[in-house]
Amino acid sequence: MSATTLTCKTLTCQVTAVEDLNPDVFGVTVEGRAEAMQHAPGQYLELKLDDATWVPFSIASADRHDGTIELHIQHWPERDNSARLRDLLQVANQLTVRLPSGECVLNAESERPLLLIAAGTGFAQMKAIVEASLQSQPERPISLWWAAREHRDLYAENLATQWAQQHANVSFQAVTEFPLTEPLAQGERIVHHQGRVDLVLESELANTPITPSDCDIYLSGSPGMVYACVDVLERLGVSSERMFSDVFAYAPRPQ
Repeated sequence: MSATTLTCKTLTCQVTAVEDLNPDVFGVTVEGRAEAMQHAPGQYLELKLDDATWVPFSIASADRHDGTIELHIQHWPERDNSARLRDLLQVANQLTVRLPSGECVLNAESERPLLLIAAGTGFAQMKAIVEASLQSQPERPISLWWAAREHRDLYAENLATQWAQQHANVSFQAVTEFPLTEPLAQGERIVHHQGRVDLVLESELANTPITPSDCDIYLSGSPGMVYACVDVLERLGVSSERMFSDVFAYAPRPQ
């Protein structure tokens, strides 16, 4: 799957909004020339910290055609790059970015159901895919699985539950390693599972209306998380041709 129609370019853009999404994740809106900021759902940009350092971030919004892009950024106080990023990402600051990059993009010509599996801020990539699919194929089934260590790490829980409440073709499966601190929003397509996401997938996918082998499957998270889920999906009969992740490009498994 490729997004070769859009050429990667380097440009200057401006920070127009910064919002704390939870104590560890902040949302950032950047704006540039509309034509230059075009991207396919699922792609990422790279942000320049200095001449030797470019940091990749999934684009957390479908193309809005107005030059604005949303990012979700994990704040790790103990990491030098994180502190530098937080200083750089202030409203009115100018940034140098490269975009778009990545070939793990939504195939809008496919009519197969979407099975989206994310951990942590991997939700950002899935958010762009969900938004684009609901715009272009509003009836296409979407099953979103979002894994986190604890409840507060589901930093856009309200949005994910709204999708499931408002769209009959969307389900939201929250997966946390620790118990919920309070119930999720009500909805017949909103479900919570406790455990590690690969183990939950193995035990629970059989109880959902979707058949994984019939889906286009997108995965976003650490290499360890992604490959653990891949192993489960392959045992469930999913072909590698139906699974897509940026991890396959930047952290390929040894042949």
